[in-house]
Amino acid sequence: MPKPSMRSYVAAQQDFRAGKDSPSAFLERCLATLTETEPQVLAFVHYDAAAAREAAARSTARWKEGKPLSPIDGMPVGVKDIIETRDFPTENGSAFFKGWRTNRDAASVTALREAGAVILGKTVTTEFATAPPGPTRNPWDTRRTPGGSSSGSAAATGSGMIAAGLGTQVLGSILRPASFCGCVGFKPSLGAINRSGSHDGLSQSVHGALAASIEDAWVILREIADRAGGDPDYPGLFGPAAPPPAQKPLRLAVLEGPGWSKAAPEALATFDAALSKLGAAGVTLVRRKESAALEATEVALNRAMPVSQLINAFESRWAIKSYRASDASKLTQFARDRLVDAERITLDQYRARRAERTAIRTIYASLAGEVDGVITISATGPAPIGLESTGDSIFVVAGSCLGVPAISLPLLTVEDLPLGLQLLGFLDRDAELIGTARWVRDTLTAKG
Repeated sequence: MPKPSMRSYVAAQQDFRAGKDSPSAFLERCLATLTETEPQVLAFVHYDAAAAREAAARSTARWKEGKPLSPIDGMPVGVKDIIETRDFPTENGSAFFKGWRTNRDAASVTALREAGAVILGKTVTTEFATAPPGPTRNPWDTRRTPGGSSSGSAAATGSGMIAAGLGTQVLGSILRPASFCGCVGFKPSLGAINRSGSHDGLSQSVHGALAASIEDAWVILREIADRAGGDPDYPGLFGPAAPPPAQKPLRLAVLEGPGWSKAAPEALATFDAALSKLGAAGVTLVRRKESAALEATEVALNRAMPVSQLINAFESRWAIKSYRASDASKLTQFARDRLVDAERITLDQYRARRAERTAIRTIYASLAGEVDGVITISATGPAPIGLESTGDSIFVVAGSCLGVPAISLPLLTVEDLPLGLQLLGFLDRDAELIGTARWVRDTLTAKG
């Protein structure tokens, strides 16, 4: 199997306009990779190459006429299999939903079609976007987990089968697989993308993108938001249609958090090397001992995982109870055990954890007056060997608990395997985070 190589659709558009390339040719390159790689990686539940070719041909004609529907017109996209699509089943990673069709598109998929994107297929998710893992393998080393629960979208993007995939995150399901599979993972602010027609209804869950570049991640979500808005009663994704320009941050807070003691020494060493380069470029790196607000944030975030897990369990138990009552044999033992634990949670306990989450978010928000963003790593190390787990989300649960935008950049390596560099921003300031991320990427990848 070839070494993974991503394909940026945004980067190809200059050649589309010049007539040197086309969406059809771009898709054929993706399909060639899919033919070679998919038998080992198993990123897709369903895909339709013939329908994708027809859609790409229509897009090619629009680009030739100089009338593309949007910057993502013709972009090959995978859709996580908890998000409804009219032309594919939506199986939620569960035997309970095998072959289940709603014959409708989710809001995000409707928006993608209106923008001209090519929906290649449905990508693997874990059962109900939680656990246990699906069949997908890591494109860098098929012995290793791709992460989860947006495993298929990450693996397909990281290997170049698609330019971007839709994912969802309630704990770490976008950023962790992005880190393991070597692609960009962008989780926008809470509520920024409309989740109607998607089976991720928990209060922390967010639609986001696994993409070949920061620019691809921004434009696909921005085009969705333009057409579908955000979740009900949320203002949607803020920022310009074009990717926000690179913007040097003056001050970044270095977040250690509860995962620090679990991180591999090699992961911390490569992170420290990146920090040194950013410091040499003139960025002030703020540490815990230098900021009372950062110290308070790190203390508060020690509770991010247990708080999030209890909230998520309480909010998801009603659906699982219904499935159990209908046919418990179609649920995994993990789902049945998780439900037993969830049924012990009282309404008062749920209310208490919600209040605690609000307090954590308030503490973090106080950092906004001191720094331009927060920097850390996306995982404890590269993807672990073994397919029985999707890995530890300890480094990425913070962004979910806080509801703030977060992005994982494939800028670090350990043992020739990818490790994400994570940046977190502040609520509804997604465009600022993207500008910072572009500057960080350009600085860390600059030669000399």
